[in-house]
Amino acid sequence: MNQSHPPIGLAPAPTIIAAAVDKDAPLKEDIRFLGRLLGETIHAQEGDATFALVENIRQLAVGYRRDADEAQRSRLESILNRLSHDNTVAVVRAFSYFSHLANIAEDLHHNRRRHAYRASNAKPQEGSLQLALERVRKAGAATDEVMDFFARALIRPVLTAHPTEVQRKSVLDCQRAIARLLAERHRFEPVDEEFSANEEELKRVILTLWQTSEIRSFKLRVHDEIENGLSYYQYTFLRQLPRLYAELEDMLGDRDALGDRQPLPAFFRVGSWIGGDRDGNPFVTHDITLRAVERHSAVALAWYLSEVHLLGSELSLSERLVTLSPALAALADASPDRSPSRAEEPYRRALTGIYGRLAATSAALGLAEADRKAVGDAAPYGEASEFIADLDVLIESLQTNHAELLARGRIRGLRRAAAVFGFSLAPLDLRQHSGVFESVVAELFDRAGVQDNYAGLAEAEKRALLIAEIATPRPLSSGHLDYSAETREELAIFAAAAEIQRRFGEDAMPNHIVSKTDAVSDLLEVALLLKEVGLMLPGAKPRLAMNLVPLFETIDDLRGCGATMDALFALPYYRKLLESRGGTQEVMLGYSDSNKDGGFLTANWELYKAEVTLVEVFARHGVNLRLFHGRGGSVGRGGGPSYYGILAQPAGSVNAQIRITEQGEVIASKYSDPEIGKRNLETLVAATLEATLLKQETLNGQEPEFIAVMEELSGYAYAAYRRLVYETPGFNRYFRESTPIGEIAELNLGSRPASRTQSDRIEDLRAIPWVFSWSQSRLIIPGWYGVGTAVRVYLERTRGDGWSVLRDMVQRWPFFQTMLSNMDMVLSKTDLGIGSRYAELVGDRALAEQIFSLIETEWQATRTALLSITQQDGFLAANPSLARSFTNRRPYIDPLNHLQVELIRRYREGDADEAVKRAIQLTINGISAGLRNSG
Repeated sequence: MNQSHPPIGLAPAPTIIAAAVDKDAPLKEDIRFLGRLLGETIHAQEGDATFALVENIRQLAVGYRRDADEAQRSRLESILNRLSHDNTVAVVRAFSYFSHLANIAEDLHHNRRRHAYRASNAKPQEGSLQLALERVRKAGAATDEVMDFFARALIRPVLTAHPTEVQRKSVLDCQRAIARLLAERHRFEPVDEEFSANEEELKRVILTLWQTSEIRSFKLRVHDEIENGLSYYQYTFLRQLPRLYAELEDMLGDRDALGDRQPLPAFFRVGSWIGGDRDGNPFVTHDITLRAVERHSAVALAWYLSEVHLLGSELSLSERLVTLSPALAALADASPDRSPSRAEEPYRRALTGIYGRLAATSAALGLAEADRKAVGDAAPYGEASEFIADLDVLIESLQTNHAELLARGRIRGLRRAAAVFGFSLAPLDLRQHSGVFESVVAELFDRAGVQDNYAGLAEAEKRALLIAEIATPRPLSSGHLDYSAETREELAIFAAAAEIQRRFGEDAMPNHIVSKTDAVSDLLEVALLLKEVGLMLPGAKPRLAMNLVPLFETIDDLRGCGATMDALFALPYYRKLLESRGGTQEVMLGYSDSNKDGGFLTANWELYKAEVTLVEVFARHGVNLRLFHGRGGSVGRGGGPSYYGILAQPAGSVNAQIRITEQGEVIASKYSDPEIGKRNLETLVAATLEATLLKQETLNGQEPEFIAVMEELSGYAYAAYRRLVYETPGFNRYFRESTPIGEIAELNLGSRPASRTQSDRIEDLRAIPWVFSWSQSRLIIPGWYGVGTAVRVYLERTRGDGWSVLRDMVQRWPFFQTMLSNMDMVLSKTDLGIGSRYAELVGDRALAEQIFSLIETEWQATRTALLSITQQDGFLAANPSLARSFTNRRPYIDPLNHLQVELIRRYREGDADEAVKRAIQLTINGISAGLRNSG
């Protein structure tokens, strides 16, 4: 679960903390129980010696963390350093699996506490839809205003594939089975036969888990990433999103939101980049992109077919006993089902016909045949709305003939699923770097004899040439000309996009994101390539079939985004294109690269300022703004609790529409458990509703003062961060030798290369391995570095008078509050002692000591600043449950970190034994699981 925490400075009272400890007793029991089963499995499978070794290491690690006993630490390190390859693998697996089992127990406990909270008739919880609706109604929002919000809302988390999610689907399936069995266990009494049977089944699954390879023996392919992403639709989204809609409709008082009443529009969908994100990934080809959409559609159709089959077994209503609507009678009569046993069961006959049409649709879309053969031939559905219309016939007949309860059952969920997922399941975005488009367009112009030096033109000249070419009906490319491999593949990608929209509908691929946008021409180039395949039609009323989405990533790009969009909207032809897309322009903001470029505090501040600027520019031009937040799982990549993150956005930047990337191991922690998945989806809706309809708390005229302070702090933090990362001689070497960045790049942890180019410069390194590597080494500088210096210099300038301003900011400004709350969590997971062990991997000892000393000094300054501003005694004072959770995990993460250092040392010294490489991968997996939001 993405570990949500309230803003700092709002810690609960001690009596509440004490009560929470008692409520954690079932969690502790579950962790002990799962730990015992894991220990028994290790004992049975690996023998007495290995079990004793693991237990000895565990006790020493727990003892050291509990008592801060350096003697125990010394003994622990001595044992770990002497392990054989085989023993190392066994120990790493044991501690990694304990972290995974602890995660399962914690997720179950979250569900259990939520149920208990509801059963106590307490106030609705923060982040719930019920509380959000209460707040907007209390603020005076009329029913029409709330319904208008849902009419124009667009909320879309977008799954992305990244190397931080290293678990195999087989392992995830075992973990889900353990979660299910552990939840069932609490329903039985110890004397029940089911209690013993449940424990035996848990032992079987844990044994299966132990005997299943948790890492891949081959480099992850894009195809594997696609299937991994699809598993979350099957686990969670296909079931839980319809339930969320149903609950929301009931809360709105629209309990009959079927039939005569129009259900809520499908404002919430889950999108994907997996198979469409080509930026720096040469393995995402046009064939892969087409394959991804086909697999999406296949999962959707398979779900509908299964649900229709189950409905057929449920709706056994006899026309001798119930009245039918004429439309239902006609639908039943049109069915190919002529079985005598169905003669008086019209609903079943109608569903047989619907099943036949779905099966025919699957075949017409070029997908695999349905698992169950249709009874007879049927015409395929042209689009999902026809399928929905047939379901509505059944629903309306049930409602009007005294079977409203049946209409609110499975068929309601199926109808909602069809409206939300359609026949394409998930909108797949395309993404590519702007530099690629410039190269491709330059080649097309050159080969067509239009312009032989496009890349050398000034920006104004590029715009004029592109607008003229876009408005021309003739194609620019030709099948009779020879192009470079890069240009051929890009043209093939756009042709695949055209085929996808033709086969699966425009919603299957609605967006093209342009990475590293810094000029208007970057977007016009994509429009030109869309025209080449018929996805942009010129003329007096030109039509664009995809949204062109600029991605502003670096600090300079964020600072210039307002000017870029201002210039874009000043082009009359582009405004016509935008009108064909409903007058809404989406803009994506890059949290990851801006952080790598400017550090934690400056990236957060420049993103905030960029949003304010964009709101002003869009309002001036009368264009609707939709922001797409490229947040990662870690705080260093814009992560943190989504609910508070959305509420901390500047006024006017949400406006009922938002898209957010979901990345790394956070996808599994948020969405592999269906109940937790639904809760996370609910918080996105609640936050968007509150951010749109509730007026943000006034800062009583202090906005200019707070903004000036943030600007000053950002300048100091930026200088400190850049001084360390980009100006300190030897820092690149320190980073590459003191973190597992090389091993992450080499050891099958994702389909995408770690860098966009062959360069080893930090500027060219992807933000994901940058942050992930620092997380593994437990220094996590992307999540805090520079803040301590910024506060110190600011206080020196104000002669200490700045404390009251900073404390006022954290209490009254959601942006500042959320930023420090996220940093609080990162600092709690940072460990200088462990980080110093990684520093020992650096060959130049003087360099290692110099740079580690800089990091240590800044960490101490940042810690002091945080605790002084928030007036906390320690980290995570506002979230004692998260503090306890991490305290309990640390003894199981520590040995993994220690072993990772030793294994990396062996590997770099030439020990390329498969057991060593496998053990390194396992430590990466285990540390990631223990930290839960590291990538």
